[in-house]
Amino acid sequence: MIAFLLSSVIAFAMIPMAALTPSQRSLRARQAALTRWAKTPDRAAATAAARAAQDTERERQVDPDGTLPPEERARRAEQLRLAQLADMARRSAGARARKKGSAA
Repeated sequence: MIAFLLSSVIAFAMIPMAALTPSQRSLRARQAALTRWAKTPDRAAATAAARAAQDTERERQVDPDGTLPPEERARRAEQLRLAQLADMARRSAGARARKKGSAA
């Protein structure tokens, strides 16, 4: 059974991306992400560089000239981060509502 599953996973991975439907590409990406995180012992360390880059970008957005004191820049960058999370939550709720409305 495991050999069959492994062979079907390998066969699925061998299909060229251009030949896949959007749904199949999504499944392939999900499989790759799950496999990657299964092999990662320290998820926080693996994503530390990306989080640091996002923090730096937010600080640049709230203080493009670099004139604010570091504490104020960090406070505003945190507020921007929270605003971005709120925006994602709003869009997610809208998508769920649309999906629920179309399923009815």
